[in-house]
Amino acid sequence: MNSSANAAPPAPVPSRVLRRLFLTVFLRGRSSRGLQKESAPRSVGSKLAVTLMFYGFFGLFAFFFVRQPVFALSVYLHGMTFVFVGMFVAASGGEVLFNKEEADILLHRPVTPGALLWAKVGVLVEVSLWLAAAFNLVGLFVGVFARDGGWLFLPAHALSTTLAALFCTSFVVMVYQLCLRWFGRERLEGIMTTAQVLVAVAAVIGGQLVPQLVMRVHFAPGVGLYSWWLCLLPPAWFAALDDAIAGQRSAIALMLGALAVAATAAVLWLAFRKLAHNYETGLQVLGETTGTKPCARRGRLSALLRLPLMRWWCRDPVSRASFVLAAAYLLRDRDVKLRVYPGMAPMLVMPFLFLLGARGGSGFSDRGFAVAFTGAYMGVIPMLGTSLLQYSQQWQAADLFRAVPIPGPDRISAGVRRAVFCCMTLPALLLFAALVVVFRRNFSDLALLLPGAIALPVQGLIANLGGKAVPLSQPPEEAKSASRGMLMIGVMLASMALAGISAWAWADGWFKTFLLVELLITAALYAVLRTSLASSRWESLE
Repeated sequence: MNSSANAAPPAPVPSRVLRRLFLTVFLRGRSSRGLQKESAPRSVGSKLAVTLMFYGFFGLFAFFFVRQPVFALSVYLHGMTFVFVGMFVAASGGEVLFNKEEADILLHRPVTPGALLWAKVGVLVEVSLWLAAAFNLVGLFVGVFARDGGWLFLPAHALSTTLAALFCTSFVVMVYQLCLRWFGRERLEGIMTTAQVLVAVAAVIGGQLVPQLVMRVHFAPGVGLYSWWLCLLPPAWFAALDDAIAGQRSAIALMLGALAVAATAAVLWLAFRKLAHNYETGLQVLGETTGTKPCARRGRLSALLRLPLMRWWCRDPVSRASFVLAAAYLLRDRDVKLRVYPGMAPMLVMPFLFLLGARGGSGFSDRGFAVAFTGAYMGVIPMLGTSLLQYSQQWQAADLFRAVPIPGPDRISAGVRRAVFCCMTLPALLLFAALVVVFRRNFSDLALLLPGAIALPVQGLIANLGGKAVPLSQPPEEAKSASRGMLMIGVMLASMALAGISAWAWADGWFKTFLLVELLITAALYAVLRTSLASSRWESLE
């Protein structure tokens, strides 16, 4: 017999199998509940179709850079790409890279830490490239007609965008591995949360400041566009790569473009070769169990609920128990903290940037638009906080809610909204008020925070409409993280509208009348929404 005919088929490459596995998990989620094979998305594009369309629409702002130099356009595109990609990786990286259930299965198989890490990062990079491509699609063709551009801009920008996505993803992975190496097991969970928050904040600050700073630079030919402070920011490195290939091709562009390539290669080498063994250590650490220590926060929660105002506010026993459960998860659970706080941190940076930009400004900013926007933007906290709190790796336990003799999730959701207000919204309100005093140095401007504060009760109900956002009831799906940029942009537009009306009323002297009208409208909307929520019923499990 022919020995070649009886030869066994070649063994599949572990890295390819793992990557296909994690991509399937990303597309279909970790839960089989309600999953239908016919309707399951088969590609990242079909999974994120609405998000990609919105990012593509947002990319139309590139038309403002028509006939500008290639470098100016590329800095804007890469700055905003860093925002979108950085937010996605920072918000999703923890739950993708460190999952206890995966560690229980994969650590017993002949899979190297490097192969496992490459497979997971491969999925993150693929999703990041879809998001980056959607936003940069219009900018690709705008660059062709730039002042010093041409058709060579298309491959140049595609290359630089790919390198930027690899840089962002690998940098987050490297930060996690350094945390494991320097701080060890005991402080791993808290350090991971802090690292994700810092990465997300840095991505948003860099992405927002770079385009604003570039617009203030005189777009003169030569090296005048390359200010020293701009050369320190990573988006400028990748923009210089575009300029070196398809723009001015100056010496400083070549040096910064080479720096972009070298920085990406260095981060890749550190993340996947030098520090890869730390990733295996982290998976083992997260799978270990430790003795339960007395938690001081539990006593503080009990003391908080004994206050007269809290006893009245949480007088319903179901809402009271839901408040304690949600607050405990927000303060103690690693999985929830890794999802909520990195997802919220970039949103809270926006009011700071507006106040910083309006400092010493003139015109509409002096009439209070920046302060009014800060107050109106607070609505993102209860909306996003309540939405993010519905995801948990212990989502199966939420089926117990249905065993309780209550007709729907309204009373449970009410406790969650109150926990989000006490643990997140109220501290943010105090922080924003302190920022207003620091930047404006006028206590009377604090009144401009009132329109946003009045709208908070209604904004807190939006996430629960139709019986949605039941706490800890959904499996963590990475696709949810990619769509947070849409919510940020939508809330920003609504906040700008409310802030514009508030600043107008403040400047023209009818601010008190505006507050009264807003209060009446908010009370009516609140009554209607509460009636709707009270009549909501549990969703079908299928």
